[in-house]
Amino acid sequence: MRHLGGSDLGVEEKEKNDFVSRADKESEAAVIACIYDAFPAHHILAEEGGRRAGTGEADYEWIVDPLDGTTNYLQGVPFFCVSIGCRRGSEMVAAAILDPQRDDLFTASAGGGAYRNGKRVRLAPREGLDGAFLATGFPFKARGAADTYAALFRDVFVEARGIRRCGAAALDLAYTSAGVFEGFFEFRLAPWDIAAGSLLVREAGGVVSDLDGGDEYLKKGSILAGVPGVHRRLLEIVGRHTSEADLDRLLSG
Repeated sequence: MRHLGGSDLGVEEKEKNDFVSRADKESEAAVIACIYDAFPAHHILAEEGGRRAGTGEADYEWIVDPLDGTTNYLQGVPFFCVSIGCRRGSEMVAAAILDPQRDDLFTASAGGGAYRNGKRVRLAPREGLDGAFLATGFPFKARGAADTYAALFRDVFVEARGIRRCGAAALDLAYTSAGVFEGFFEFRLAPWDIAAGSLLVREAGGVVSDLDGGDEYLKKGSILAGVPGVHRRLLEIVGRHTSEADLDRLLSG
């Protein structure tokens, strides 16, 4: 990790074009302190600090992205968030995503629904991509899949009403749960990018899967999410171009 000079934001480059700032670290420290104050036995998986064991044998693990959209934050683009999810075993049970720029708080619990600022959200039905408004993210950590992604993007683009790339996957998923977007797709994200958002989308009536339609998106990092009809069509289009196994082979070469 090398330090980038000339910044009062405490910016460091973890790897090429992947940054961490003082705000990331301070946010993560504050979140972890709050979790351990309330649940000292629970475990934590956080973007900057990695895995931390709690004081007990609890099945619960909190998955924390203290500042999703760091590059946006550093460049002054007002699209970033704090994302916190909790899982018991392999099941996501609680989620919270805060968009501080718009003062939007998204929350969800397993079986309890999804909410935006305390008001329940439900996704409206749509039978396919025609007229759909989508979000995506470029696979900058999986550049070997750029051509595959570009082919997939083209096929989605010609059917959808519009696609936006905003630069913070957790917030894209939060706004998908609220119906601002009707679907989201991206390759090879980290668990903290999608853990909380995946529960929000499901609790709002959406579908979330990996590229094969399975439930290994937290493990694999590739995700399709959205309104059931939109998700179904995304899955069909992805099937023309790749699979989880194909992507593994492509990126390991």
